[in-house]
Amino acid sequence: MLYFEDFSPGRRFDYRPVQMRTADMIAFAKEFDPQPMHLDEEAGKGSILGGLSASGWHTSAIGMRMMIDAFLGNSSSQGSPGIDFMEWKKPVLAGDLLSGFSLVLESRQSKSKPAIGIVKFRNEIENQNGEAVAVSECSVMFRRRDAERRA
Repeated sequence: MLYFEDFSPGRRFDYRPVQMRTADMIAFAKEFDPQPMHLDEEAGKGSILGGLSASGWHTSAIGMRMMIDAFLGNSSSQGSPGIDFMEWKKPVLAGDLLSGFSLVLESRQSKSKPAIGIVKFRNEIENQNGEAVAVSECSVMFRRRDAERRA
């Protein structure tokens, strides 16, 4: 179990690769972002994206899952107060193999909640060519280990 004290600046958590499957991309788009370039190969080819592309929201959801699998799922996470920024740098196309990492930028104890620490991360997702497709920065709240022992 990872606690606030385990997230020192510079620590990196690598993501396991995820293959972007056509059926999953279309299913997500139908439910949440039904734009033509996310639903149809020909419409995607006719767009500036160059092919059937994942919704940026789908890419972000995949990134969240990658974070859960890499470290959040085995942590004392108490959620996030928000995202500082999220950028979709390149289209994610059907068949792309995504990987990436979360890097701890800074960590601090909460002033209002002494049992909690706040960790700021830079998250990067790249395709099989090493090109960044999504970049974000966010903060996550974690329980402190010593506060857990006293509880």
